[in-house]
Amino acid sequence: MTEIPEHLLKRAQAAKEKAAAKAAPAEAPAEAAAPAAAGDSRIPAHLLERSKAAKDKRAGGGAEAPSGGGVATVTETGGGSVAVPTAPLATGPGGHTQRLLTVVKSGSIQDVKAKPQDKVHVWPHLLIIEFAAALFILAFTTIFSVFVNAPLLELADVNKTPNPSKAPWYFLGLQELLTMFHPMVAGVTIPGMGIFLLILAPYVDKNPSNKPENRKFAISLMTVHLMFWAVLVMIGSFFRGPGFNFTLPWRDGLFFDL
Repeated sequence: MTEIPEHLLKRAQAAKEKAAAKAAPAEAPAEAAAPAAAGDSRIPAHLLERSKAAKDKRAGGGAEAPSGGGVATVTETGGGSVAVPTAPLATGPGGHTQRLLTVVKSGSIQDVKAKPQDKVHVWPHLLIIEFAAALFILAFTTIFSVFVNAPLLELADVNKTPNPSKAPWYFLGLQELLTMFHPMVAGVTIPGMGIFLLILAPYVDKNPSNKPENRKFAISLMTVHLMFWAVLVMIGSFFRGPGFNFTLPWRDGLFFDL
């Protein structure tokens, strides 16, 4: 049997004592109390019948209670009183009756929502996908290199320097800076400051949101960085001619091999 908590037993005992104190000054016959109780809509009808049967039993007007802890309800008939047994009462320690919900923690009944699982293991969920993607790229590159030759130029000649002599496209932004500033400034200071600002960005903008409209500082910083470098690359690619001098592509043509 479930053990009833001590605080519930004390609460039930206090309620019984309070009810007995209220009922003692106004002791009335059972016949007069029943109609008054029946008029109270807050008390269920089966409890009123059970209370009436118990009072009749104490007054000696009822029959013997059936075995098994049941309660006999007295029914008046033409030939006398007939005791109708009812279902036995479920009682706890000390004869106290308690509702089930009063001894069960509410959390185990109300907390029915499952917690969302938004995390998965790296292996195998992530690494399997990455491994399959790496195999696909390797196979594609191998097959593509078999059928398509790389656009390589002729062998380098130490006696013939191409004019203009341009770096690969990803270094043309740096080469463009070298035409404007001292090599120390163009090759170390400006790129170093850009990298340092990108390193500080997560510590300056600590907004955890991943929505672009909430990350204006981070998006602005990255946009300025990309546009600055993209403009330098485009100038070095299309607007520099022989001697790496400034030229107009629609007038002098392109001096860049794609």
